[in-house]
Amino acid sequence: MSTFRGKPPAGRDRVRLSTMEKQQAVAAAQDKRPEFDNDKLLNLLRSAKSELQGMRLIHMHLSLLKDKDPSSQMVVRTIIQELGTKASYLQSFNISNGDVIVLYKGLKLSGVTEVCQKVEQVFLSKTTLTGPNPYKEYSLYSIMELALNFINVIRFMEELQVGESGGGTVETKPPITLEEMGKLERSMQMFDLSPFLFNQAIANLAPTGEDEMEYFELYISIKLLQERLRPDFDLTANKWLFNYFTANLDQSVLKALNHGLSFMRGRRIGININLSTVISTGFVKFDERLPIDFRGNVVLEVTKGDLIENLQLFQEVVDFAQDRQYKIAVDGLNPFWVTNFDLEYLNADYAKIFWSNEMLEMDPAFEKYFFDRIAEQDRCRFVLARCDSVASLVYAHKAGIKLVQGRAVDNILRKGVSVRDAVNTAKGI
Repeated sequence: MSTFRGKPPAGRDRVRLSTMEKQQAVAAAQDKRPEFDNDKLLNLLRSAKSELQGMRLIHMHLSLLKDKDPSSQMVVRTIIQELGTKASYLQSFNISNGDVIVLYKGLKLSGVTEVCQKVEQVFLSKTTLTGPNPYKEYSLYSIMELALNFINVIRFMEELQVGESGGGTVETKPPITLEEMGKLERSMQMFDLSPFLFNQAIANLAPTGEDEMEYFELYISIKLLQERLRPDFDLTANKWLFNYFTANLDQSVLKALNHGLSFMRGRRIGININLSTVISTGFVKFDERLPIDFRGNVVLEVTKGDLIENLQLFQEVVDFAQDRQYKIAVDGLNPFWVTNFDLEYLNADYAKIFWSNEMLEMDPAFEKYFFDRIAEQDRCRFVLARCDSVASLVYAHKAGIKLVQGRAVDNILRKGVSVRDAVNTAKGI
């Protein structure tokens, strides 16, 4: 199991480039305008299609930075070079939209993640993102298994070649400011969150004999909350303020649940929560007031990003959860992270994989490796989340994933049909 040591920034100026790194990047930028490597990357990908196994990709989404710096690509390549001496292969490419893409082999995921976090902190300490990246994450970087994402990368590059957006920026609302966040925080203290609190079922595809409903995830619709309280600002654009907002939102949800869980009586529930919230006094009060029939029936859902950045805190939360009979779910995974996380070592009870249609185009060799990793986990149970079609449910069955969640599940349940029966019918059983 790789050990992640990434830490979130404590303030705007905590992460800095060294003087030498700055000088190298600026000097290189002044010597000549960076050459764009679109053709070079496309040719390499097309010629190496049969040799992708073990190749990974880092995508730095510099085009999404609100305040762009002409030397950004050189700054990134300078920092990334520290990985070069440890890799069996590493090559970086300047993309014409301002992004940087790096192909590599033979590096530990922990070391790559640490360097990517350094890059992200350098830029986001000075500016913000204008929106989500092409993979629908509010992150400056993405790390991927190339065999799994080959089609996506090719399409991205080909769209750039013909002058299409290819994942570029779109017009967005301005990022929320510190002053507006303060107003929002005060509003939430007097605001009834119940109209924005929803629950969604995690259904069981396992043979009859087990409960069809594994648990119900309780969540706040941040989109609806934003439209109601701060419609003129984007809550998600500033990563650090968004993390601060979700921590406050956690406390408001816990207070709301403290006033009664009768509407969920007889059901197991899941709560989206930050690791820092679990060790807060607000959670202690929630734990003290938890009805006895919910003891052992609450799942704490933690995001993959929170886990990576706060591994030591995650381990403390796991110890607390085991002592107080909570289950732990790791949320926001994809096949790449499943094949690189040792979930049983992390003592996770559940792992949520986000469904994507691109999973249907997965390289056969990688798909087998992905399925084998799922089968190897004896204790951790996998959930295929964001299922939006019957095809996604059938895929879950094929992959050996017994728990599913998403709009497709909701639609089946609303018709009064068993999800198990619906999937069996779709498979022709």
